[in-house]
Amino acid sequence: QWNWDNLENRDGRMVYLENGEVVSSVGIDVSSLQGEIDWSAVRDDGVEFAMIRCGRRGYTEGALYVDDTFHQNVTGATGAGVPFGVYFFSQAVNEDEAREEAEFVLELINGTGVKYPVVFDQEPVDDSQGRANNLSADQLTKNAQAFCERIEQAGYQTMLYGNQHDLSRMNVHDLGYDVWYAEYTDGHPTGDFDFVMWQYTNKGSVAGIGSNVDMNILLENSWVHPQR
Repeated sequence: QWNWDNLENRDGRMVYLENGEVVSSVGIDVSSLQGEIDWSAVRDDGVEFAMIRCGRRGYTEGALYVDDTFHQNVTGATGAGVPFGVYFFSQAVNEDEAREEAEFVLELINGTGVKYPVVFDQEPVDDSQGRANNLSADQLTKNAQAFCERIEQAGYQTMLYGNQHDLSRMNVHDLGYDVWYAEYTDGHPTGDFDFVMWQYTNKGSVAGIGSNVDMNILLENSWVHPQR
């Protein structure tokens, strides 16, 4: 639904224009991989929102873990006035586990002021022992549905994350959720499905972050919620 002639790269950051005016937002996504972050510097460098990893499920043993820097990042982003959403790395093998993940996330984010979506991120892992690597498309779709339904019951917006391969493993069109699409390219994205956010590089540079960081362009934000 986007006209990629309106997409511009301005100093390494993608923007989308309508009638010559920028209508998109600049975002990052972070986890413990970025270490300690100076969120005031991030804000002052033009970052308008962040997606923070809140946790993950182990891909072999299946235990649930809080991201080591989640609480620190929430405190920092809130203090600097950077609105945020969260994402969870799922390795659920059935709907019950997906609902367990959703409950885990809801407990973590309660009262944190999440404005942006709660994202279901299911990717295969390189380890041949990955517990969710060989699930059927139907099962992956049911897992995503179970997670997102529980999150939406609690009043949050949901979203699915993935690259073309990840998203092709499930029946995305049957789910009807917004998509956060990952494709690293200097041009425009080539995914032949609707998405509202694009992760276009994992080698971004932002003040206040001492390592490379994923950069995102948000193309549609009419669903942004008032702070909880």
